Amino acid sequence: MTKITTFVTRGKNIESVHIVKALVINKKKEILLSTKNDNDIIFPRSSIKIFQAIPFANSNAKFKYNLNTKQIALACSSHTGEKFHIRELVKWIKLINIPVSKLKCGVHNPLNLKYSNKILLSGTKPNQLHNNCSGKHLAMLTTCLANHYTLNNYLDFKHPHQINIRKTLEFFCETKIRKINYGLDGCSAPQYALRLLDLSTGLLNLVNSYNLKFKYSPEIRILLKNILNNPHMIGGTNKFDSYLINKSNKKIFCKGGAEGVFLFAHLTKQIVGIVKIKDGNERALPSAVSALLKKLNITSFEENKKLSKWSNTSITNHSKQITGKIFTEIK
Repeated sequence: MTKITTFVTRGKNIESVHIVKALVINKKKEILLSTKNDNDIIFPRSSIKIFQAIPFANSNAKFKYNLNTKQIALACSSHTGEKFHIRELVKWIKLINIPVSKLKCGVHNPLNLKYSNKILLSGTKPNQLHNNCSGKHLAMLTTCLANHYTLNNYLDFKHPHQINIRKTLEFFCETKIRKINYGLDGCSAPQYALRLLDLSTGLLNLVNSYNLKFKYSPEIRILLKNILNNPHMIGGTNKFDSYLINKSNKKIFCKGGAEGVFLFAHLTKQIVGIVKIKDGNERALPSAVSALLKKLNITSFEENKKLSKWSNTSITNHSKQITGKIFTEIK
């Protein structure tokens, strides 16, 4: 059994410890690394947005509303509310001609502190488009318009679009989602708990869809192509998933989620992995994932050099003084 632990230090002492659950498999479904949590059930949260976007890609919405590549990537995003994100989201909502109030994701300040402060100093208030899940919600609403579904209850578990999302997720993960594992996400969309093993199967089928001929190959290729060409759109400046996609030269698709979840798929090596920080603290993810990729030689020597700033991260205080670091051990 592999043990993965992420440490947070202050001075020369360990101040906090994060236990990591992980499962990595190859195209033959051989286990390359496991912390023996394969059957643990987790809510993957935003890490599965690409699966939630498959019915969107399957509709004629992209062509009907002339959506661009950045907007397609935003459909799978947890964006940080930066200027370039909001610009594309505003264009998108104008194309489908609905009021911002139709988005039921709720309102919060941009996740990017710089742009959050800009809004505060401008005297304006954030709206639903600043929510990090607004791209996913616009994709849902756009699909409903294209398929002539009602918009008012588009987040209901029994809404036809949510049924399509659930069926798609079950198809890729090759499992039936039990009602006991239904939940509500932070943005009020349905969320489903799955085993790490099921999620790894889903990722492997995602890779197969991209490289081979699979039921949803056209949809997956559209989504992945636009994400890989616009990695800053699914996250943002200084977001680990955007950085990893960019620095892997488009060979790795990855996506983080709330409560310390991270999915990755190396599209050429056909290796996929699930990482879950047991206590849900997301600060441990970049170090844990970087260490795991290096340990299994999934990333190259040059890529590991670029990821080194994430694998052994200095912690600074508000005076920019280094107080400690975050690092990960794999045994």
